[in-house]
Amino acid sequence: MMFWYGDGMNGWGWFAMSAGMVLFWVLLITAVVLIFRTLDRAAGRPAQSDLARPEQLLGERLARGEIDEDEYRRRLNALRSGGT
Repeated sequence: MMFWYGDGMNGWGWFAMSAGMVLFWVLLITAVVLIFRTLDRAAGRPAQSDLARPEQLLGERLARGEIDEDEYRRRLNALRSGGT
């Protein structure tokens, strides 16, 4: 008696079992990668306020000479007052 014919597993059964195993490993690896990316992103970026970044960009433009001091102060006041 041959044991591999007695369990009723045909070609579709082997295909489903193989596809299920591949799907399991893909989902497991994807979950691990997403967890590590989330933890790395949370640990790697310091919290910044919404107002600090535009002021920093404005200061950088002044330092590069793209805008003069009067325009810098005018735009800085507009940023801090919430105007356009």
